[in-house]
Amino acid sequence: MTDPVALVARSLADETRREFDRRVDEQAARVTDALRAGRFDSPGFGLGLELEAYAVDEAGRLARVPDAVFEGRCERELGRHNVEFNTEPTPFDGAGIAAQAAQLERRVRKAQSDAEADGLEIVLDAMWTRPPSEGTREYLAATAEREGVTLAENMTESARYYAIDNDVLARTGGEIALSVPGVEETFPSLLFESLTSSVQPHVQIPDVEAFPRYYNTALGTLGPVLALATNSPLLPPDLYDFEKRDESAGPTDPYALLEATHHELRIPVFEQSVNRAWEKVRVPRRIERTTDAIDRLVADQTCAPFLREWLAAGDREEFADRFWELDHKRGTYWRWLRTVVGGQPVAEGDRWSVRLEYRPLPTQPTVAETVGLQCLVAGLLRGLVGAAHPIATLEREAAAASFYDAVANGLEADLAWITADGDRTSDRDVIYDELFAFARRGLREQGVSDETIETYLSPLEARWTERTTPSRWKLERVCDRLDAGERFVDAVTGMQSEYVRRAGANEPITRWS
Repeated sequence: MTDPVALVARSLADETRREFDRRVDEQAARVTDALRAGRFDSPGFGLGLELEAYAVDEAGRLARVPDAVFEGRCERELGRHNVEFNTEPTPFDGAGIAAQAAQLERRVRKAQSDAEADGLEIVLDAMWTRPPSEGTREYLAATAEREGVTLAENMTESARYYAIDNDVLARTGGEIALSVPGVEETFPSLLFESLTSSVQPHVQIPDVEAFPRYYNTALGTLGPVLALATNSPLLPPDLYDFEKRDESAGPTDPYALLEATHHELRIPVFEQSVNRAWEKVRVPRRIERTTDAIDRLVADQTCAPFLREWLAAGDREEFADRFWELDHKRGTYWRWLRTVVGGQPVAEGDRWSVRLEYRPLPTQPTVAETVGLQCLVAGLLRGLVGAAHPIATLEREAAAASFYDAVANGLEADLAWITADGDRTSDRDVIYDELFAFARRGLREQGVSDETIETYLSPLEARWTERTTPSRWKLERVCDRLDAGERFVDAVTGMQSEYVRRAGANEPITRWS
């Protein structure tokens, strides 16, 4: 196997970047021609899902995932504590949703069982707050230098991850700053992005010509959907230092922090881990043609280029082989809404496809709530586009403002919406009435039974009617513990232990007292 340090050095060479970009240009032209020729049209809608989680030890502290876990149906992610689950694509219908849920449940359960053999637990959560024994700063900042390459010691051993890290560090003077309410830190690696875990629904669109309408519609839904899902309001408590802070630097006591913090810190953490070098992580612009997505991918600044022959040999037959460099570049095109071309087919004869990857959502406490978000996103897009809903015309600036307000304020966000009648509104009751009505409509149009629809959508709708989300629950529990006289670190630790216990019981967040 090729030495990863040698691969990183080759990746960062100027001649590699030039050759990589040349291949991307050539491959993009071929994909664009295929899109225009209808070769990406597919027989029907499809579904897929990515879910990230992390491991903790018997004391509830962050832990490194043992190798044995990855012998099952899961993958490594950025940090050694991370694990990722992927479902195989299925048709978007009742049977397909059942298959998605069953796949995810089996794979999570298998990983949990394998982890238990080592005294560990896999936690479905959007941000870890119980640091490992050495502490959060020490864990995230542990690095070694080898032949001029920075190796984050708790990063998964991957030439790709190392190359991305070193490409970013080369543009930030060797350190990356994190600034969120209560924390002003710098790290010698982008590994601090591994604080976060997410769930990413994928929706295959059968008609390439219709794809821009789905894309633009999805853009308008980012804020309202994220507001229902928020689950990362706090960093590990050892990153907060109230005694050394002053008013100009942010919150100076725990109660002020609970008031000031974002409901979805995962968004600024990910954005700042990369955007100090490039502005790659952001809400994208609308598109007019499906080929716009390819043009923007090509125009995006190249990060950590790799050439296929470094890692694989043989014929180029499948899409991923024929367009390897183009697909690799997509992996660093970190928009909160992303186009995926040529993904794994859903059905026989469905060789190539085009799909939406809906990226801003945090990992949820349970598998059922995760599948619920998948159903909400897919049903909502299907229902809104099928009804020619005018939310597809919402300006990118308004959609972005709505999204970032949801990041900061959760269900109290100032959201932007256009109603079915064409009226602009920020009335959250109106917005969520339409959101769930059109999600149900879209699911029914795909033949999903009312029973299945209510199984997955009702718990999410209850979050709105009861004004409860995972982030709100976490903040309230910490506040209750502070009121009872606990120190901030103990309040967060106690909250997190309760979260893990309740999530393990598979009850939706609205049933947590």
